[in-house]
Amino acid sequence: MYIKEFEAYLTHEKNYSKHTIHAYVVDLHNFNEYLQEHRQEVAIDEVVYTDIRYWIVHLVDSGLTNRTVNRKIASLKAYYSFIQQIGVRETNPLAYHHPLKVDQKVQVPFSQNEMNNALEPPSDYTDFNAVRNLLIISLLYATGIRRAELISLKKTAVNLKARNIRVVGKGNKERIIPLLPWCIELIEDYLKLRVEIPNAENVTNLLLTENGKPIYPSLVYRVIKETFDKVSAKQTKSPHIIRHTFATHLLDEGADLMTIKELLGHASLASTQVYTHNSMKKLKRVYNAAHPRNKNN
Repeated sequence: MYIKEFEAYLTHEKNYSKHTIHAYVVDLHNFNEYLQEHRQEVAIDEVVYTDIRYWIVHLVDSGLTNRTVNRKIASLKAYYSFIQQIGVRETNPLAYHHPLKVDQKVQVPFSQNEMNNALEPPSDYTDFNAVRNLLIISLLYATGIRRAELISLKKTAVNLKARNIRVVGKGNKERIIPLLPWCIELIEDYLKLRVEIPNAENVTNLLLTENGKPIYPSLVYRVIKETFDKVSAKQTKSPHIIRHTFATHLLDEGADLMTIKELLGHASLASTQVYTHNSMKKLKRVYNAAHPRNKNN
């Protein structure tokens, strides 16, 4: 197995998060353990598609969902693609594999009213945590950036004069996202408090804990859950739902898909088109305005 080399590839060339890399490696070890227990004569780097099909059946029989199985197979496909690139294999055994069918999850965005309530200013603008927490939600909603992009956002990436931020996304690709005036004002308020945080001047990340360390995933999730528990009855509350809300609200108000695609940092338009399923407000508006039999025309 070329695990160390694969990890380095995912880290430095694909720019994957530590969480994603860990999941890929765990999936590879799980598959290797399966081979050692059930197909001892087959080495992981020499398997054929039939060997992997047996594992798929094993995973499904063990009660895993099709979505989880697909994720595990995606890990294997990435690994075999890598060892093919470095000349260990001539072909990828999963090159022609079709993922198992999964039910599409319906992601319900927050309403504009819920977002407005979540963005209520803190009662005390000298409270560092309160201002930072508001900025976390504000940046997610104002820019549509991913959780990992928010956490890794550098202080130097914020250009208050030009009113934009420079975001490093998947595949180490940069994009510039404009900032709205209300978000700029909040950043300025936050920066005034940030200078008082111990060791803040030595940390490049924009968003910090009160101890001067970069914020981390569980903190972001906690901030979102605690905030939206007060203003929304929706079950799913996460950074991704705010990103989903950002795109849906833009589409509702007339933004075109290509613009939203660029703001979100999607590689293809297909990834962005999912938001059209949730934008019923815009669909109804266009339908009522365009249909020749609409009596209101």
